[in-house]
Amino acid sequence: MIVRRILSIVTVGTLVCGVAPAQAESSKRKPAKPAAAAPVASTAGGGAEPTLIGQFGTWGAYTATPNGKKVCFALAKPSSSKTNPPNRPRDPAYAFVSTRPAEKVFNEVSVMIGYALKPGSESTLEVGGGSYAMYTQGDGIWIKNAAEEERLVEAMRKAADVTVTGVSAKGTTTTDTFSLKGLSQALDRLAQDCRR
Repeated sequence: MIVRRILSIVTVGTLVCGVAPAQAESSKRKPAKPAAAAPVASTAGGGAEPTLIGQFGTWGAYTATPNGKKVCFALAKPSSSKTNPPNRPRDPAYAFVSTRPAEKVFNEVSVMIGYALKPGSESTLEVGGGSYAMYTQGDGIWIKNAAEEERLVEAMRKAADVTVTGVSAKGTTTTDTFSLKGLSQALDRLAQDCRR
């Protein structure tokens, strides 16, 4: 089940907005309802199971072919998670950097936060001394200003960790910190398998 959800979040940009979040000016365009991701989740089986092609520090490099279209992504779990109020239950969180060559999407940053985010809320991602506004959809977040994505990925390649803050539909604030150890090598490995 988690494999299907992972593929859903990695590919949801195209289904939600009609274009990948990296190509959309999300501050001007409101995403569709989260139900738009359902077709990916239901078709993730049958040859679309992700294949681990390398583990680099805390980041795994994966490839998959949902619906016959190649997807490559680096994936990591948080090294630490906090909730306020404390000890609130949630599903596992994951950070992704994904590439979908057929859609001309390269190094798109997203996070599956592990709970339904507060509708209309924004999250923040902090890395290398910089802060990036993220827009929310269901339990996923993407960069709000697509023009900053390349700069964000470069900052992630150089930094030690990245911190993501979000607010659940029930008002719980979460802070997840992901180690970036191995991300640069994972992205280099994916660049070989998902050429432009």
